[in-house]
Amino acid sequence: MTQRLFLPVIAVAMLLFAGAPVLIAWAPYESTMGLVQKIFYFHVPSWVMMFLSAFVCGVGSAIYLFKGRAAADRVAVAAAELAVVFGLIGLVTGPLWARKAWGVWWQWDARLTMALVLWMIFVAYLLLREYGGPGSEKLAAGVALFGMANVPFVYWSVNVWRTIHPTTNVVPTLVPGMRGALWWSLVAFLLLFTAAMMARVRLEGQRAALDQVYRDLDD
Repeated sequence: MTQRLFLPVIAVAMLLFAGAPVLIAWAPYESTMGLVQKIFYFHVPSWVMMFLSAFVCGVGSAIYLFKGRAAADRVAVAAAELAVVFGLIGLVTGPLWARKAWGVWWQWDARLTMALVLWMIFVAYLLLREYGGPGSEKLAAGVALFGMANVPFVYWSVNVWRTIHPTTNVVPTLVPGMRGALWWSLVAFLLLFTAAMMARVRLEGQRAALDQVYRDLDD
């Protein structure tokens, strides 16, 4: 079932990404930032996908910790990798936008700092699984739960502390032309996330099956 869905999902995602530059070009210019504001249409979806990846990783890790289901652990590690990838996209596009909008590449304000910490948590998760030795999967699962718990704080930080980063009410106030381009990009990123999750979970399943074959041969 997953294999049959993979090709249609990735094909639609590619079509949406191909059409995204056209809609972004048609979207109205922001009155103060001008052209550079159009980074928004990739910056915001990348962070949304990182938050989604963090939640998927956290839920999978919780199921693995309390139920011992290996399939949930495979989902968790796949989602952690995507959290790092999409977070990196956000960390690259953000400073590119900030340099023109704020005059600096980086500000150690609440949102930016907490977003960086969140990304580093999932980098730590992957490093722990790779180099932590026996039993590191369960320890990494605890790290994933900590990362998932941080997502709401990252999201709401701009509403709680004074920061140069825009608050969360920016998206609901977008004009229709901007809103359409943003939703188009969000769906494209969501389909890309879905296709990548399908591929990575399948790869983890094949890796687990291969490990089982090696263990059976050793016995």
